[in-house]
Amino acid sequence: MDSPSLSVNAVSYTVAAELPATDDPFNAPIKNIAPWNFTILAVLMFVVTSLSLSENFLVMFVTFKFKQLRQPLNYIIVNLAIADFLVSLTGGVISFLTNSRGYFFLGKWACILEGFAVTFFGIVALWSLAVLSFERFFVICRPLGNIRLQAKHAILGLLFVWTFSFIWTFPPVLGWNRYTVSKIGTTCEPDWYSTNMTAHSYIITFFTTCFIFPLGVIFFCYGKLLRKLRKVSHGRLASAKKPERQVTRMVVVMIVAFMVGWTPYAAFAILVTAHPTIQLDPRLASIPAFFSKTAAVYNPIIYVFMNKQVTFISVRTRTLCAQCCISL
Repeated sequence: MDSPSLSVNAVSYTVAAELPATDDPFNAPIKNIAPWNFTILAVLMFVVTSLSLSENFLVMFVTFKFKQLRQPLNYIIVNLAIADFLVSLTGGVISFLTNSRGYFFLGKWACILEGFAVTFFGIVALWSLAVLSFERFFVICRPLGNIRLQAKHAILGLLFVWTFSFIWTFPPVLGWNRYTVSKIGTTCEPDWYSTNMTAHSYIITFFTTCFIFPLGVIFFCYGKLLRKLRKVSHGRLASAKKPERQVTRMVVVMIVAFMVGWTPYAAFAILVTAHPTIQLDPRLASIPAFFSKTAAVYNPIIYVFMNKQVTFISVRTRTLCAQCCISL
């Protein structure tokens, strides 16, 4: 379109055409996305958040209620439940609210809070799974002989998880990279699209310390475990190890479920970090981020159905409740 011209005192001036205002997701919905897209996301986040909060709270409650569940292994599982609970309490609730309005109306500080919280608690969950893998390796392979994993060891491991995760997820708040609104405008995340070398250095460091490193621990531990379990797959030793094998199977399923939830988002982040100028439909780009939030729903279900102690307690609790109702 030609720019309009203006003549004053026989002198001709060219007036620059006014540029269209860019979408500001903090003030209004992105214009080229229909409102029904945000409605679907809001409903999804309501369902996922409700399930996650209730399930993970149940895991925490049951573990604290019954003494027989207060074991080093369950300390780590409860820590995982706490991380998943907090992911949903922060990221899930905020995502539900912002998608209900169609834009991030809560402001930039809430965006930083959500981006940091989801990243921080998500990494705590992944490192908790790495510690679970190490616990299985320690219990079954016994690399230190008869030294057993005690509660104090589990607590030290969890202190490491929270401290290490905080160290590598807080820097964007201080300016090494940043937490910013995503392309769809209703959720926040690290700035994967930045072309700044300093921001890139953080992303590389973050993936190394918070994704590759814990996955390396998981693969190493389970590689050793598989070799050990194959050696004891026959005879009385195999039957003696059967409970440990069942717990190990449960942890494996937890890890697989977590990876199913988070791997698409990790792959997406790697893609846009490597190609920051890539043009993706905001709706398509949002799928991995929202799908990753469903990971908080899986672990409590796996823990309840694959842990015989919890299943027994759940059945006993339901029986007692039924008896109380009948007596009333």
